[in-house]
Amino acid sequence: MHSPSTTPEPGIVTVETENQALDHEQSDAGHKDPGILAAAVFAHLAGAKAAGVDTDQLLLSAGIEPATTIRNDARIGREQLALLLRLLWDQLGDESGGYLARPWLRGTFAMMAHATITCPNLRRALLRSGRFVSMVSDDLHIKLVEDGEEARLIFHHGNQKQLPNQNFVESLAVIWLRFFSWLIDRTILLERVHLAFPPPDYDEDYSDMFPCRHYFHQQESCLVFSTRYLNMPLVRDAQQLSEFLARAPECLLSQYKSDNSFTGRIRRMLQSHNSIENLSLDDVAERLFTSPQTLRRRLKDEGNSWQDIKDSVRRDMAMYQLKQQETAVAEIAERLGFSEPSAFNRAFKKWTGLAPGAYRDKYRN
Repeated sequence: MHSPSTTPEPGIVTVETENQALDHEQSDAGHKDPGILAAAVFAHLAGAKAAGVDTDQLLLSAGIEPATTIRNDARIGREQLALLLRLLWDQLGDESGGYLARPWLRGTFAMMAHATITCPNLRRALLRSGRFVSMVSDDLHIKLVEDGEEARLIFHHGNQKQLPNQNFVESLAVIWLRFFSWLIDRTILLERVHLAFPPPDYDEDYSDMFPCRHYFHQQESCLVFSTRYLNMPLVRDAQQLSEFLARAPECLLSQYKSDNSFTGRIRRMLQSHNSIENLSLDDVAERLFTSPQTLRRRLKDEGNSWQDIKDSVRRDMAMYQLKQQETAVAEIAERLGFSEPSAFNRAFKKWTGLAPGAYRDKYRN
């Protein structure tokens, strides 16, 4: 996914086209990882600077020349970034990088991981991770909320130190997404991500951080995904966790698995298409160079169906338009391919527990 270079307006999403997605997948297969934008790395050093750390020397110790990373397109390799983070944590004695009022002593994330791995499913693991964070932090809260068929994992940083904390919150969300995907051995496909911040200077890297649609200037920062993931069992054992942690943070600096799944590709295709009702399973299969029968079988192997994916994208689009736009309910129903408003009303109430009008009133008030 490639975010546009122009700055989105509040609430506007950035969406890739299917062709861009396929180009990105082919590029990943044939080219070396380009690394992470230096702007994102520098943004993560705000806590260290506030603590009086000589960040230029820290960069040099990690093999990064500060003077050469001033360019807008400068990138830092993931191995260098991993070394930089380890040096930073050692110098501060804080795995939060200086952002939290109460430092996370070295090994805090590992203890959280060991506390969650014994949970029976993802729901219990995420809830336990939130309780663990509340025990070791005064100004950080991670909360799981279920709303109909959607789950929201909310990240709230009280920011007692009054630091530029956007990158810190984003990094936590990325770490939680990738670690818990690893625990269930399946990529948690995001519906969207909400961020209580404006688009950053490094927004072109959001495709790697959050492979979904992005909403900025929101009331809360959260990851939104289907509740069906919450019942999935954790499949890792203590030995695998120890090996995983021995490779941290490198193993958390890239996607757990590249989302080349048919589910992910179809979601991107539907999200970038203005009229979902005009796309049939046959159309999608043709664009993916496969047969409808094979596509159905592949989706079943991934635990999904064409209707599940279509409804998921419909739900996401409907919620956004009801919250952020003044579009009439009847027009939303037509855009999403429902034969009549009453059918849309029934479907939306099944998704959220509320009728479209009541849902709009709830979030407007």
